[in-house]
Amino acid sequence: MQVGTPHTAPLPRRGQAAARDGVAWRLADLPAGDDLAAAEAFCRAVAQRHYENFTVATRLVPAQLRQHLANVYAFARWADDLGDESASPTEATVALAAWREELDACFAGRPRHPVFLALADTIRRTGLDRAPFADLIAAFEQDQRQTRYATRDDLVAYCRHSADPVGRIVLALEGCRDLQLVAMSDSICTGLQLVNFWQDVRRDRLAGRVYLPLDDMTRHGVDEAMLDAPSASPALRRLLAVEVEWARRCFAAGAPLADAAPAVLRPAIEMFIGGGRAVADAIEQAGFDTLSRRPTVGRWAKMRLAARAWWRSCVAGGGRA
Repeated sequence: MQVGTPHTAPLPRRGQAAARDGVAWRLADLPAGDDLAAAEAFCRAVAQRHYENFTVATRLVPAQLRQHLANVYAFARWADDLGDESASPTEATVALAAWREELDACFAGRPRHPVFLALADTIRRTGLDRAPFADLIAAFEQDQRQTRYATRDDLVAYCRHSADPVGRIVLALEGCRDLQLVAMSDSICTGLQLVNFWQDVRRDRLAGRVYLPLDDMTRHGVDEAMLDAPSASPALRRLLAVEVEWARRCFAAGAPLADAAPAVLRPAIEMFIGGGRAVADAIEQAGFDTLSRRPTVGRWAKMRLAARAWWRSCVAGGGRA
């Protein structure tokens, strides 16, 4: 058994049968030993098979960054799966604690797990800090004990651990730690997390979680029973319209990063902003009813976003990428 892998096949919990990707440790053969090339190949397989947007975005950065991004993604994806696909919150908490121990060993220069073997090479080459990785684990741990958020401030505090560290890591891969740029990145990542929540109201409800702030629900006359209906009520639609606008304001606050970040990251940043806005538009086009079906952005729309991001970055940078 690899450290960090649940010892039994994960079981759906809290009604979680609603469709997630296969767990990271089943997407490819997990290599044994200390073969860095094999560990990196595993991380690439996890990234490529899990999340199409991530795969497209990595094509917008230079080849030397793609492996680093895959290593970071594999770490986060594995931790996320430990949190969401373990048989119970107790088992998830134990598994995440073991994953944190692996993180500590990695930063101490003693990586043991294949994902951390690959990640250790990224850390050596780029000087990444431990804090954002630990924050991601903390968010998945929080999911085991907190399933409701009273206010927007509470939800933003959660996003500070669950989403913002990803952008901070990506900026740090290029040595960017400017506080103003980090704040823009945080806004984008929080917006992406929020729009994903509003897209997945049904799926999160089936998993026993409600991310709509409770005070917003009360203000708009929405109770939790409405989240179990086959379609969104007028009150829920009005609430989701307000929440989607919140996410859009986050994208607007972070949008200058697409011109201010290190040039090699600009196309990917532009794509993620565009992708988040496209999801917001899809929710609006669905009449803010994310209970009847999950609004999504189609493959061709994603490719158009990628092409537009690449072209805009090249024009703005005088041909640089």
